[in-house]
Amino acid sequence: MLNSKTSEPHSGLGPADTLAIQGPENKHEPLADAQGLTHPEGADQSQALRYALPAGLVAFLSACGGGSAAPTPEVLPPSGISQSQASRFLQHAQFSARYDDIKAVQTLGYGPWLAQAMSLPNSLGGWEWLRAKGYDAINEHEYFFKDNLTNYMVWYQVMASPDPVRRRIALALSEFFVVSGNGLQLNWPAFHMARYWDLLCEHAFGNFRTLFEHITLSHAMGSFLNTLGNQKEDPQSGRVPDENFAREVMQLFSIGLVELSLDGTPKTGANGQPIETYTLKDVSGLAKVFTGYGEDEGDGFFTSPVPPNSRVRNLSFTRKPMKFNARSHSDADKSFLGVRIPAGTDGPSSLRLALDTLFKHPNVGPFFARQMIQRLVTSHPAPAYVARVASVFNNNGQGVRGDLAAVFSAVLLDKDAIGPESLASNDFGKLREPVVRIAQWAHTFRAQSLKGTWKIGSPTWSAEESLAQSPLMAPSVFNFFRPGYVPPGTVLASRGATAPEFQLVNESTVSSYINYLQSFLQRGMWVRAPELPSSPMNPTATDGPDIVPDYSSEMGFAHDGNALVQHLNLLLCAGQMSDASRQAISLALDQFNLQTYASDDARRQHVARALLLVMSSPDYLIQR
Repeated sequence: MLNSKTSEPHSGLGPADTLAIQGPENKHEPLADAQGLTHPEGADQSQALRYALPAGLVAFLSACGGGSAAPTPEVLPPSGISQSQASRFLQHAQFSARYDDIKAVQTLGYGPWLAQAMSLPNSLGGWEWLRAKGYDAINEHEYFFKDNLTNYMVWYQVMASPDPVRRRIALALSEFFVVSGNGLQLNWPAFHMARYWDLLCEHAFGNFRTLFEHITLSHAMGSFLNTLGNQKEDPQSGRVPDENFAREVMQLFSIGLVELSLDGTPKTGANGQPIETYTLKDVSGLAKVFTGYGEDEGDGFFTSPVPPNSRVRNLSFTRKPMKFNARSHSDADKSFLGVRIPAGTDGPSSLRLALDTLFKHPNVGPFFARQMIQRLVTSHPAPAYVARVASVFNNNGQGVRGDLAAVFSAVLLDKDAIGPESLASNDFGKLREPVVRIAQWAHTFRAQSLKGTWKIGSPTWSAEESLAQSPLMAPSVFNFFRPGYVPPGTVLASRGATAPEFQLVNESTVSSYINYLQSFLQRGMWVRAPELPSSPMNPTATDGPDIVPDYSSEMGFAHDGNALVQHLNLLLCAGQMSDASRQAISLALDQFNLQTYASDDARRQHVARALLLVMSSPDYLIQR
């Protein structure tokens, strides 16, 4: 199991450290006193707060104990699946595990429940959501130049869409086929990113080869990795095709750097070294394929109403693939990966041959399988687990290669994902990535946007209060963390165990995450007035809470610390919280002595306090 003792990511902080946890400008009340709370005799408010917060911080900064199921006796349904087992499965397959979902998994069984979830129709996409919110307006706000709208769109998609399995898979795919909304050189950049997200959602349970072609031809990918406007070689000027996408499509999106066995382990040559999958010559040859693609200008232009009155493409082109222009395409001979495309072959045929070649490469199955297991289940999957999933990628049982529904079913239904043996293994588990934590909170407590705008903005802006991650906003094509990352100077490093999400962990992000939690757990996520320009969908631009949770159920038994912790243990930690952690958090909550007659505000505050401690604990942060 990954934990802070194993990986030692927080050197320099200890249990005695106290963090100042408060919202900016005192906008959020501290999680301390409220009507209906009494403190231990002789303890003032600050002392009571110290009783609670170090309990969570000590748990967060020290080793987590072994997982244990909630002690409450449970009568198993005919499926034999316990509540904790169902919750564990759900937290791999989607963002959350509410009681209704837990009961459905227990009733149907893992496989039938997953098949039913995958069969749900694709819900409202990001592109249509942006239009519904009025962001297609041509006015002084110049939405056609703004990329921050991507944040609102995608956070709604991961926090509130009614088909969370599809959205969870799309998030995993977005961290494999990486495109970032930071700085796309396109009109309507947020709509381009929304279209890219929609492609991932639409094809999440389709075929890898189909999705592969769609993402290759998308304007967002074209702008991000320079295939948009990529031109053929020119011997007179010395111009050669841009090689950026050709390199990354091999290194990151299909075959990787070294040849792999079916189980994802590197093959070695006679010298004992890994065998490289491609050479610089292969990159140059493949780059010629990706020439001749540009923006589709067939939908026309308009003039921005704001000086200098720029010429802007009409919105409809954002839903189209890049347009092929034969005059800009290289007619030269193209050789790569042992395949030759003869000179004079037309562009679409060259593209089809190139993508087929990459898709059929034996590396794709294990390369893709391992990373999807990492994103959904465990950071350092056993080779046998990788091999089982890669085999399904190669053949879904009916002779079809690249069946994504079959692949993700194999990932989520594998014995390592749902069986008890992996829970007993110290090598199993993953650090829950920050985006998933917030999406889980929103789904678990049915968060709603009071203004209907989901204006979270970018949660990565502040070193003091930050999530350090935002969907579709990676700093580079290598995502926020790399699949082969091993935390240096740790026990994990001595074993060569990968732990990608730990690339986001340092002393600053530990404290800023807890501060970020504290800023919204009680009252919800606030929006400042400057973030709310007056517009048809927001006529009153006022500062205030927007994305708010429903804690009504939890508030009903908030006075019972043990019951509250047990409840959160099941829904957030899949019943895996250790006895020591449960007792420590319950004790910290009991110090506030919430009375049964406490006000609703006091109960809500107490629920937020419990959430802060649970969501800061290693039993939660390490997902198993």
